Amino acid sequence: MKEIHQIIADELNTKAEYVKNVIELIDGGSTIPFIARYRKEVHGSMDDTQLRKLEERLLYLRNLEERKETIRKAIEEQGKLTEELKAQIDEAMTQSVLEDLYRPYKQKRKTRASIAKEKGLEPLAEFLLAQTDADPEKEAEKYVDAEKGVEDADAALHGAMDIIAEAVSDDADNRAALRTYVEEHAVMEAAAAKEEDSVYRQYYEFGQKLSKMKGYQILALNRGEKEGFLKVSIDPDHEKAKELLRNRMHIRNGVSTEGIGSGSLGAQIRKLAAKASPAAVYLEAACNDSYTRLIWPSIERETRSTLTEKACDGAIDNFALNLKPLLMQPPVKGKVTMGLDPGYAHGCKVAVVDGTGKVLDTAVVYPTFNEKKKEEAIQVLSALIRKHSVEHIAIGNGTASRETEAMAAEMLERLHGGQSYAIVNEAGASVYSASKLGAEEFPDYDVNIRSAISIARRLQDPLAELVKIDPKSIGVGQYQHDMPQMQLEAALTGVVEDCVNAVGVDINSASPSLLNRVSGLTAATAKNIVKYREENGAFHSRKEILKVPKIGPKAFEQCAGFLRVPESKEILDNTAVHPESYEAAKKLLELCGYTKEDVAQRKVADIEKRIKAKGEKQAAEHCGIGVPTLQDIAAELKRPGRDPREDLPPVVLRKDVLEMKDLTPGMKLKGTVRNVIDFGAFVDIGVHQDGLVHISQIADRYIKHPAEVVSVGDIVDVTVLSVDVEKKKISLSMKQ
Repeated sequence: MKEIHQIIADELNTKAEYVKNVIELIDGGSTIPFIARYRKEVHGSMDDTQLRKLEERLLYLRNLEERKETIRKAIEEQGKLTEELKAQIDEAMTQSVLEDLYRPYKQKRKTRASIAKEKGLEPLAEFLLAQTDADPEKEAEKYVDAEKGVEDADAALHGAMDIIAEAVSDDADNRAALRTYVEEHAVMEAAAAKEEDSVYRQYYEFGQKLSKMKGYQILALNRGEKEGFLKVSIDPDHEKAKELLRNRMHIRNGVSTEGIGSGSLGAQIRKLAAKASPAAVYLEAACNDSYTRLIWPSIERETRSTLTEKACDGAIDNFALNLKPLLMQPPVKGKVTMGLDPGYAHGCKVAVVDGTGKVLDTAVVYPTFNEKKKEEAIQVLSALIRKHSVEHIAIGNGTASRETEAMAAEMLERLHGGQSYAIVNEAGASVYSASKLGAEEFPDYDVNIRSAISIARRLQDPLAELVKIDPKSIGVGQYQHDMPQMQLEAALTGVVEDCVNAVGVDINSASPSLLNRVSGLTAATAKNIVKYREENGAFHSRKEILKVPKIGPKAFEQCAGFLRVPESKEILDNTAVHPESYEAAKKLLELCGYTKEDVAQRKVADIEKRIKAKGEKQAAEHCGIGVPTLQDIAAELKRPGRDPREDLPPVVLRKDVLEMKDLTPGMKLKGTVRNVIDFGAFVDIGVHQDGLVHISQIADRYIKHPAEVVSVGDIVDVTVLSVDVEKKKISLSMKQ
């Protein structure tokens, strides 16, 4: 059997050597962000997504190996582990195949078959399976024994059939054949469970081949069934499935001889085939019973489970795919910002924060009550804007957002101060504001005011604020509450970590929540960094990080490259260049005729050109590093302290408001992608109701998934196709 690293290499279509190197690094305590960024030479520059798939697959295969070992020992203890069975166990690549092999040797609770065996009916079962020409009923009379509970020949035959039914069910090849048949031919059906309208109406008369089922359909059917609106079943054509099973048992019941030649051998075959076995009727009944009572219920459960698992995997991947661009939205840094958390009964909560996110002022206004209250709100907000020189307003997109935006647009028109506003996704803001973390960060502010602070900060630095919220609460997926929560948590935590480490963290201003996501740091060491900062002042070098309690050499190796120290005299401390590569960076500067002062003054714009003139490979060898690391160092020297989010399209800032009634078919607008799902993308065009771009309207070419073209946070050009004001539905197109 192939070794684990070779199996994964084949699946990822990469070199086995690379996979082996990554496994050694993982086992040695290295994190995925560290491996992805600082060990490119040893894994062929795989990205963090590939590396996480590798890690996930490694865990699965190692667990599978552990299970194989347990099963081998269990069967060996029974004295039944043959070389053939051992080889089959070794070659098993999935849990279901492995469990099928183990099924006949599992300790079972009392079954009809085990009871029949206790009555001594196993030889009768073997007699039936032999399909001799002897009379089964006469043979069965030999096993009649009132003391054992075998009252007559009929009872004996039924006991023997129970033994055969269980043997047929326990056969791994039978199950594999039926599983394949179901996968290829079965239909998933759904019907209304009660006479009541619901969001599941489209599934009240539903039928689709399993091979064509979409992930979102499977999840919708599961939820509809769970909520009692749907009856869901799988129909593989049970009669054909039973026939397949009977044929696998080679029951001699007068099989077709069509196509057999007329020679002497053909004549013998015809004679045997035409003559049915007297045991055939009992074997057929046993096979049918095995299928109906034992095999199908478990295969149906297994099939539903497998479909759900695949649908969940797809949904989790989609969630992660959407979360990454949301976290990586460009920040609007260094500007005094006003956050508005809209509301009706409890008013609109207001928070003004400075360029660093520090709270300057708070208020509550009631712009939705009546005209008088709206005018009062405009006066209060205008005064705050003037007092603190507010430049941007961040408006949460929840309840009363439309009215709040209209009020803000009217206010900005009166001010003529050049201020602008943006609609901010407020998903999870209320969760954060009521959390222990929110209370610790802002103990002097009301829960509702904390939400307004969070909304303001989300515009300034989405990543720094969103890391404080459980990723599941951010709401950029579908059916996230139906997912396996541990798997979802692991996937989303991985995305957050990758984003934080891709951007880098200022060690002198980062919150514990942000530091906790840095490679190599934990909640405890993150708090220790903040405590050290409070007691000793700002960090002045990366080396100083080693003075923080519980950060040893290994943790330092993992975290140092992702932590920025702007106050350091060493310019490289404010870049993504790892301390282990400082000497290489200095050699590269000397080779290209630069100094560190040139780096500080951003005078190394043509460093890549000079490297190419020297030859990348030769330059890398001179510096004692690989070409990928050389390229990364050059990029950092060119733009020290750079934020990769700055290269993305900026946030759309507005000064006026557009309403749904203003939309007409054919109108062309710019919008921001808010969510990407299997059947399309939702785009915010500034009317408080996201429009849907169906997958068929995303591109002029055929695409399998919207993610091939768009990501959350993308700024896109759209054309209005239709508007239904009453149902609040907007249909958009991205086609040229």
